[in-house]
Amino acid sequence: MKMITSIVFLISLLVAKQLFAIENIEVQALMQGMVVLNVDGSRSVIKTGETDKNGITMISSDTRSAILEINGERKTYQMGTTVSTHFSQMPTISEQIIIDDYGMFRGHGSINGQSVSYLIDTGASSVAMSERDARQLGIQYRLDGQPIKTNTASGVANAWSIQLKTVTLGKLKQRNVRGVVIEGDYPKYVLLGMSFLNRMKVEKEGNKMIITSKR
Repeated sequence: MKMITSIVFLISLLVAKQLFAIENIEVQALMQGMVVLNVDGSRSVIKTGETDKNGITMISSDTRSAILEINGERKTYQMGTTVSTHFSQMPTISEQIIIDDYGMFRGHGSINGQSVSYLIDTGASSVAMSERDARQLGIQYRLDGQPIKTNTASGVANAWSIQLKTVTLGKLKQRNVRGVVIEGDYPKYVLLGMSFLNRMKVEKEGNKMIITSKR
């Protein structure tokens, strides 16, 4: 077997208390069926199917890459690449929206970096807006959008299906969100619908709506 000269790739691991407290892993050499690691300053040689004292299992390897299982998660580590992995759960972000005097949930955020006020509507399938609002937001819906028909409270209307680069509600943010621009001045407010909300956890508690990012 031909030993491959050392490669540099560093993995930073943020781990929960019940997991192995590994800070740094450096893959020093790769061979067929064997990998040489430096784990927090200690050398570890692992063969296929073995688990070292740090809890790292080597699934397979060749002279180009290795598949390692660390804290129950398998990843392929290729030569010359740098990988950063977090095993701790990312913190959740929540926004609370209080119902207004008209029985509506209104929030503030942005679309493609432009400030916007929403009517939060779990009955809307997408982020929907009028031509007027689209123009104010600088959205080139006729150029970039796909003509469609859509159902509104007034019946079937002409519209354009568009892809919104970013949509935020307070601190909540999603990328590549489906939007619809409806011909004319309807709806009166930009509707924050399910193309954004279905990526979140939405709960109603009395007079407030709690929207939380999914982990």
